[in-house]
Amino acid sequence: TSLDPHSSYLSPKNFRDMQTQTRGEFGGLGIEVTMENGYVKVVSPIDDTPAFRAGLKSGDLITHLDTEPVQGLTLSEAVEKMRGKVGSDLQLTIRREGRKPFDVTVTRDIIKIRSVRSRMEGNDIAYVRITSFSEQTTAGMERAINRLKEEATGKLKGVVLDLRNNPGGLLDQSVKISDAFLNQGEIVSTRSRRADEGQRFNAKPGDITEGLPIVILVNGGSASASEIVAGALQDHRRAIILGTRTFGKGSVQTIIPLSGHGAIRLTTARYYTPSGRSIQARGIDPDIVVEQAKLEKIAQPERRREENLRGRLDNPGGGNDSSPGGAVEKKEDKGPEDYQLSRALDLLRGIALYGARATN
Repeated sequence: TSLDPHSSYLSPKNFRDMQTQTRGEFGGLGIEVTMENGYVKVVSPIDDTPAFRAGLKSGDLITHLDTEPVQGLTLSEAVEKMRGKVGSDLQLTIRREGRKPFDVTVTRDIIKIRSVRSRMEGNDIAYVRITSFSEQTTAGMERAINRLKEEATGKLKGVVLDLRNNPGGLLDQSVKISDAFLNQGEIVSTRSRRADEGQRFNAKPGDITEGLPIVILVNGGSASASEIVAGALQDHRRAIILGTRTFGKGSVQTIIPLSGHGAIRLTTARYYTPSGRSIQARGIDPDIVVEQAKLEKIAQPERRREENLRGRLDNPGGGNDSSPGGAVEKKEDKGPEDYQLSRALDLLRGIALYGARATN
């Protein structure tokens, strides 16, 4: 029988590159890939990398590298061809759903992964984006959450955890990230052909957000470790999953070093969420399906309001009238650029508003 797409031989160079990648820095294009029907399939581009800037998308199929077909190559061989001297160009031929094949030229660079980015949305929502699960991810996430909690000065209403286009990474980091938001219960289990080789990971007491509502953003580029986090928090009803269905990589790879000869990467088990769902080839279905949309500003005609009419009835308790009769105030509204994030923010603020009313 043939090996699955994630099992392969790693040359000594590829083995060293893989070890460097999990530490958060490596050379190449900046994409996580797998094999599908003989082609290289993009799982997701990594933020702020040459592949991301070139416009590569999750689901793209790479059919040629510098006009040479990829069919017949192993995944490791294809990855090795995509790596090269920093500053050198590589032409990719892309097949994308709904389009004719097209070429993209990408310039190789050193890929430094800043796996955690964060900011306040308004003054009440913490936004934390995790781009991959490397060795420093959990520490970076905890620093970000604690800093944003301080910045919000007690006004924090919720957290958006953005796992879109996150291809995964280290299992232990996905377990620790999940554990940070859970007080108890199973996080993930693995099952292999031998029953005695399965593993089960459980949460320890302590929730870094102290029970604040969480929305997790996912899409087709959210894979592996991202799906573990989304699945665990969804099964425990600790977070609302919003976006589109995830990639569906639910298999465990074990790296077996070979003395002086690289390593073998073998698929040895599958991941299962706390409720027993297999992620493999199915992914995580969001609780709220929201496709990403490009929002464009719609021109609004000028409208007169009651306050603009001459001779109107005044409202003695309505405050000062700052607008002269007949004048229409116009404000520039930039509008949200990220529709899925906008929906997540609305949802969290709605939950906070409903909760406040319910306790009054």
